[in-house]
Parts: sequence; structure tokens; C-alpha cells
Amino acid sequence: MLAANANAVNASLYPNLPFNFVRDIAAVGMICSAPFLLVANPAVPAKTLPEFIAYAKANPVRINMASPGIGTTPHLMYELLRTMTGIELVHVPYRTGYIPDLLSGQVQVAFSTMTQAIEYVRDGRLRALAVSSATRSEVLPDLPAVGESVPGYDASGWFGICAPAATPTAIIDKLNSEINAIVGEPDTRGRLVSLGVRPLPMTSAQFGKLIAGDTEKWAKVIRSANIKIE
Repeated sequence: MLAANANAVNASLYPNLPFNFVRDIAAVGMICSAPFLLVANPAVPAKTLPEFIAYAKANPVRINMASPGIGTTPHLMYELLRTMTGIELVHVPYRTGYIPDLLSGQVQVAFSTMTQAIEYVRDGRLRALAVSSATRSEVLPDLPAVGESVPGYDASGWFGICAPAATPTAIIDKLNSEINAIVGEPDTRGRLVSLGVRPLPMTSAQFGKLIAGDTEKWAKVIRSANIKIE
């Protein structure tokens, strides 16, 4: 299966799943990490993340933050930022696209995928404040990572390949080797980077550790924010 960070999130978001993702799958290989952009409508009087944090603290519960819905990755990214900085925004979950409202200023900020926001950033209709990953993105190398202002913050999405837990180790190792070779090909790497994601081949053990770590990290955020699916 093609797995994503949502699988790690859902382990805590949905209390009655008929399976345990960490227990019932075997991590095969990582494809890429997918950092998000924290973007703001240009009317927001902050050009950097530290300025935005200061502005948000001076205006608690007055700035609207859009997301694709309760429990989605962008929502959890905000909740993690809230717990680490003390800012209080108004979370506005959407069932349809929020970009038109973000462009018009009905909502002021959002954690958006790179592909969704990059052109609006480039043409000045949105302002990028930071990239959500621990390090800067190759697509926008001049844009600071959140972690540069908020030490320890790292909230990237990711994609990788998993298999049933009982899959023989020899098969896992063979698949991992082939996946890593493909991800490392210049054409593949270039295409992934153009989509705003970071090619990130790793061993199956490393990928399994990442899945377990993300499952635990987001479980803490979900419990702390008392997030419930309606």
C-alpha cells in the first residue's frame, strides 16, 4: 500500500479502528517527505514567523486559520504550533477548498501544501511565513523553517510503501532496495522536488521508526487538543 502520515494520525483520531497500523503493517520504504507552507493573506501585518507569533499573541482568538477539516494534517500542524508557542487562533475547518477565502481575506492564515500555495506565493497573492519541516525546502530555499524560530518544531507529511506484517524479510529488503534506487534516480528526484516534496529514501527499519514516532507524536497532539471527529 501507499501509506501517508494520515495513517499515523488516524491511529489516534479514530478510536475504534479494526486494525493497529503500527502492528499490522511492515514498513517497506520511504518515498518522500512533504513539508507544508504556513501562508498568510498579505493583509496580515507580519512578514516573518516571529512577527506573526507576536501579532497572534497580541490579538488572541482574532485571526482565522483555515484547514481542510478537523483532524487533518494542517489542523494538527496548527495545534502543535499552538502548544509550542502559546498562540490562539480561530480554527476554521472547511469541507470544500478554502483558498478562495484565504485569497480574499475571509480567513487569514493556513498550513497549505506546497503545490497548492506556491504559485500564489510567487505572484504575491499569499505571503509565505515558514516551511513546516525541520529544514528548509529546496523549492523555496530562502524561506526559513518553523524550527528556526520554534526549536524542535517539525511537522512534515510523508509518503511511503508498506506491506502486510507477515511479509518475509527478504521480500521487504528487495522492495526497499528497488524503491530507494528509483527515488534516487535524477529524473525521479527532480520530479519530486518540482512537486514541492523532498525525496527521502531510507531503510525499512528507519521508515518503521518514523511511522512509530509520528504515531506517538500526533497522538499526544490529539489528546492535548481534545480533537474529536464529528
